[in-house]
Amino acid sequence: MSTEYGQVSQATGSWQAPGVVERALYEAKARGDWGAYLDVLADTDLFMTVPRQRADADPGSVVFTPYWNPQTGTTCVAVFTEGMLPAPVEDPVFYGYSLDWYATDWHISDPPFLVVNPGSPCEAFFPTTLAHRTIWGQHAERGRRIQGCCSHKSGELRALHVGGPLRGPVAHGLACGALLSVNNGELWNAMAYHGRGYLHEKKRLKDSWGITSREGWLSAQERLLKADMVSDVWEFVLGVRHSLAREFAGPVSVDHWREAAERVLRYRVAQASEVRITSDGVTKVDALAPAELESQVAGVRRLVGRIARYEARFRADGLLEEGACIRTVEAWDYGRASGMARWGLGARFCTMPEAESAVLRAGRAAQANYRSWQEFSAAYILGRCLHFDEEEFGPWYEDVLNAHRVLTTDPASPWLNIPWK
Repeated sequence: MSTEYGQVSQATGSWQAPGVVERALYEAKARGDWGAYLDVLADTDLFMTVPRQRADADPGSVVFTPYWNPQTGTTCVAVFTEGMLPAPVEDPVFYGYSLDWYATDWHISDPPFLVVNPGSPCEAFFPTTLAHRTIWGQHAERGRRIQGCCSHKSGELRALHVGGPLRGPVAHGLACGALLSVNNGELWNAMAYHGRGYLHEKKRLKDSWGITSREGWLSAQERLLKADMVSDVWEFVLGVRHSLAREFAGPVSVDHWREAAERVLRYRVAQASEVRITSDGVTKVDALAPAELESQVAGVRRLVGRIARYEARFRADGLLEEGACIRTVEAWDYGRASGMARWGLGARFCTMPEAESAVLRAGRAAQANYRSWQEFSAAYILGRCLHFDEEEFGPWYEDVLNAHRVLTTDPASPWLNIPWK
């Protein structure tokens, strides 16, 4: 079948698409609406295969990997939407680009056809002449004017309906990273994760985490799973309040909390500077300099105030129930541990079984330390704010607050469909 835009094999029968992108392509194809089909393509990433050796040797260059297609009788370049990608393996890897990029970067010597999702019911073949690629560019430009971006729109709940777990322990572990997924506009339940492509995931880990190797990924993943990246000072201050609340069986005033935190800190510093018996004999531990001690005390007192103000804002915004307090911000690490597992898989620093094991561990650790999605979410957001926000209540807070609201109100949310325990 030929059209103004391309050639297709007619879809027949029913088909359960893995995601909304593939469903939209299938429906546009069934209607013969190729303008709508291109609009969908213009609004999503299109992934092509790249040999791993080439990707690692020269990451800045892009060389198509064509294949012979008997339907066109020519060589073609295959591209896949995210729901049609195979599970990650060591080789090959995938690069993700926009339709506009293909329209602009295609050379006259490149294959004469672009094939979208070959072999699937939403498959389509597009000639790659300049005239056809000009049409691709027009659809991409219209999409930018209407929507202002491409795929991976932040703040949206996105999921795989086929090929991603929706129930069970793996889904629970992935849902612990859902604040990140929604904020980044990524598929929350894609265990077979490619993200935005091999290069993007490697760059994400390098730029944000300083991770450039499997060893670096393993170290970061283990630290997150053990909640070893959360600030000890945050946990100390929250722990003091939790102890007071248990001791007095009631709410703890900010002044009482602040004074108790200072008292405990001074006591611990004094204990640490006493004579101790160690395996090396009797040892005198040097006392903390008075100026440094006073600086630490002042910091702890300020932190009490910061946490109290964040919690007050959280209550006003519906993150915390009235009178509720946050016991620990370990959720900040567990949520990122769930994300780190998939980022490592996308960057090929780990295998699918390793990533799935880490996701399961993140879910179990979260369940052991929190009693509900709501409690987990508030703790995660406090950790994020203490790390990034500086009490500005700006994008670092507003974006994750929006993600929280999506996850607690959208009927398709994992938080509303997967029991906490």
